[in-house]
Amino acid sequence: MIYTCRYASPLGGILLAADDVGLTGLWFTENQRRLGQGLSPEAVERPSPFFDAAVRWLDTYFTGRDPGFTPPLHLTGTEFRNRVGEMLLEIPYGETTTYGEIARRVAEARGLARMSSRAVGGAVGRNPISLIIPCHRVLGSDGRLTGYGGGLERKAALLRLENAAFRS
Repeated sequence: MIYTCRYASPLGGILLAADDVGLTGLWFTENQRRLGQGLSPEAVERPSPFFDAAVRWLDTYFTGRDPGFTPPLHLTGTEFRNRVGEMLLEIPYGETTTYGEIARRVAEARGLARMSSRAVGGAVGRNPISLIIPCHRVLGSDGRLTGYGGGLERKAALLRLENAAFRS
């Protein structure tokens, strides 16, 4: 069963989803391309200890501080998307990386000569647990903002909140 919860953030409403294993989704509700992607129509709004942990994380994050922990997550995508998600979780608070760097790391982990940055971009763009899995910390090769499901203005606001360097 999938459960949902709503959170009011300074950057707009957030919809959270969880199952009995962990958090499965986190989407801004306004101007979001993939709002609720993969969310079952049978999902019900109900409290969960996973939401309690996520709300503690979000409350800390939106004060401009590193929460210092990751709530329990349940990655339910393909092996490739989940591996990219795990790499995103390794990007420290306040720092950024590029699609190319993640592609290089995925290729290295798989024993490949190279990996397409576009393939990585597709996986990053389908991240169902935004913010906590920090896809907003991924920039273009020149350090500029590129795609974000919640909009580039929101991505810039999140990076400013973390005092992360980027080019607009």
